Parts: sequence; C-alpha cells; structure tokens
Amino acid sequence: MTKYPMVTDAPLNFECELADPPEKVWRALTEPELLAAWMMPNDMKPEAGNRFAFAGPDAPIECEVLDAKPGRLLRYSWRERPCAGDVERLPAFESVVTFTLARTPSGGTHLSIVHDGFVPAAQPVLAVAGAGCGLSLNARKNPTAANAPCMMLRAA
Repeated sequence: MTKYPMVTDAPLNFECELADPPEKVWRALTEPELLAAWMMPNDMKPEAGNRFAFAGPDAPIECEVLDAKPGRLLRYSWRERPCAGDVERLPAFESVVTFTLARTPSGGTHLSIVHDGFVPAAQPVLAVAGAGCGLSLNARKNPTAANAPCMMLRAA
C-alpha cells in the first residue's frame, strides 16, 4: 500500500506593498497574456465558476475560480497532477491560491498572497518559487519563469 504525505493546514503567506494601483495589479493577475508573462500560459477568465488551466511543464494545472471581486479579491483552486513516473507515489497536488488587493493611502496596492492546503513535500519548492516579492508591473520584456526566486508581474 502506498503512503501519501499528509496535507498541512499551514499556508504560505506573502505580503507586498506595490506602487501601482489595484486596477493594474488586478490586470496582471487576470489577463491571460499578462499572467502568462510571469506565471505560465493560461486561459484565465476572472469569473466565479470558470475552469481554466495553466500550461504546466509536465501536465496542465487545472484551476477553478472560486471567487473574483475585480480589484480586490481573486481565489482559485489549483490541481497539479504528478509526473507520469511519480503517479504511484504522489497524489495530485490540490490547493487554493488567494490574492487580496487593497489600495494604500498613496494610491498603490497592498497585495496579500496565500497558498493554502497543499502537500508538505511541495512546500520547499513553493517557498523557493515565491520567496521574493519584488514585483515589476512596468516591465514588458524578458518574462521570468514561474519558478524564478523573484515573482515578476507584468502589466501594460
């Protein structure tokens, strides 16, 4: 019998203060071509109930928008299947990602990102993938890979 890692209730939390307004940050999180520039190719539509996928390196990452309040809140499920060789020893990776945006007094954005309910064995990978919170909303060239140490948002 295969033993699977237990799911933890300890989420990954990231908070950033951005100079750009929430409307611009929202676009970077929800417009497929802008989201693809810092994450992965996708067919995102920020509407509750919409199913979409990220083009993962080994298999699509299946998602469903759970909640979307433009400029304020985006929450979606994240289901990543293990690589073909790992299917017998690892379960599908299921979690929820929540982005909360709030306007700061200076007109920028306080961005909170919570990745919750995932298999503990994946934590080190996720911690490296999202370790930095340096976001550039004005960059238009040289997209950064989704697993780069410093997450880069790109918006027009």
